[in-house]
Amino acid sequence: MGNNHKVPMTREGYEALKQELGYLKGVVRPKVIEEIRQAREHGDLSENAEYHAAKEKQAHTHAKIYQLEDRLSRAQIIEAQNLAAEKVVFGAVVRMIDLETGEEKRFKLVGQDEADAQKGSISIMSPVARALIGREVDDEIEVRVPKGVIRYQILEIYSE
Repeated sequence: MGNNHKVPMTREGYEALKQELGYLKGVVRPKVIEEIRQAREHGDLSENAEYHAAKEKQAHTHAKIYQLEDRLSRAQIIEAQNLAAEKVVFGAVVRMIDLETGEEKRFKLVGQDEADAQKGSISIMSPVARALIGREVDDEIEVRVPKGVIRYQILEIYSE
C-alpha cells in the first residue's frame, strides 16, 4: 500500500475509520455494483450516462477503501489515559485561555486523519499543537497565525 510510516491515532479515531471502512465495503460498494448492473441493462454503454456515473462512483469508492485500509494498517494507537496529565502530549485535552481576548478554548490533540476543528480536535502537526507539546498547566504559549501572534495560557490538561 502507501508508505510504511506509522500514523499516531487515538482509539476513537481508529474505530471511526474501521466503521467507515465497514460501511463502504458492506453498504456502498454493493449498492454501486447494483447500480452498474442496472445501468448495463439499458443497452449501449458508450452513451449511457448512468453507467459512466456508476463506474466513476465505483472507482471513487475503491480508492477510498484502499486509502482507509492503508491508514488502518499504519495506525499506531496511543491510549491517552496511559499518559500523565502533567504535560501536554498526544491525545491530551487542553483547556486554555486567549490572553488578549479572554476567550477559553478546548482542544484535543489527535492524528492528522482525526482532526476536526469543529469538534475541538486538532492535528498534532498543527501550529497550536506543536506549541503545546511538552507544556504544563500555567505555561504561556505563542502561536503564529496569519493575523499575527496569539498568546494562550494553559488552564488544564486531561484525558478523556
